[in-house]
Amino acid sequence: MIVNGEGSMLNGFANIMQRSIPKPPPGNRPLKTLERVLSKAGLGSRTEARSWIGGGRVSVNGRVVRDPDAWVDIERDRIAFDGKALRSEQRTYLLLHKPAGYITTYRDPHGRPTIYDLIPDRERYLFPVGRLDLDTSGLLILTNDTQFAERLTNPEYHVPKTYLVNANRPLADDDLDALRRGIELRDGPTRPARVTRVGESAFEIIITEGRNRQVRRMVEALDASVITLERIAIGSVRIGDLPEGKTRALTSDEVRTLSGVGARR
Repeated sequence: MIVNGEGSMLNGFANIMQRSIPKPPPGNRPLKTLERVLSKAGLGSRTEARSWIGGGRVSVNGRVVRDPDAWVDIERDRIAFDGKALRSEQRTYLLLHKPAGYITTYRDPHGRPTIYDLIPDRERYLFPVGRLDLDTSGLLILTNDTQFAERLTNPEYHVPKTYLVNANRPLADDDLDALRRGIELRDGPTRPARVTRVGESAFEIIITEGRNRQVRRMVEALDASVITLERIAIGSVRIGDLPEGKTRALTSDEVRTLSGVGARR
């Protein structure tokens, strides 16, 4: 089912079209705007997604849709980009040890390496569950299961993600206590975090949010900066001894565990 989103509105005398934020229709179905589905799938930015949709490159249930704000049911609707389905019938769950220096998108206009250069079967379409920025390494899950990905990335489920952080200076106990209590950032206070010291300037932190560059910004709020940042676990699934740049399939037990981790609040 497709539900049209809100349109654009005229912004004052400058005659600039400013898109309003569409609100989902009532009900409990897992709906997302079409542009966001493409962006979260790692194909490109939301701006690029809007251009592709407007250009007729995206279809839903076999019909071309040109409205980027159209609401789609991520469990029921069949979405295709350039004729290629975003989700295949057989669900796949892949764990990648992302090295620093790779970006978490399908292609990069600047020619930088992407995580898709590391995936064995490039013909199989998988999208990343959340993102790790260019300079962050560690555990990244790729899948074609949109419901599974939504559960792990939606902050309402409070799914724990564990990071190993090395800062540029020694951190006092008061610094780590501030992280535990929550840090005031420009987009609001962070939730309390679990923090364990592992060295004079190194610590593990477990957070249940996924804001842009959140851990780096929390450290910067302490008048420090991050030297290295590695995600070592999502829920109880850890990166272990998987070499950088390598992948492995999640076990059925790991998929079951991650599918049930967290609780919506």
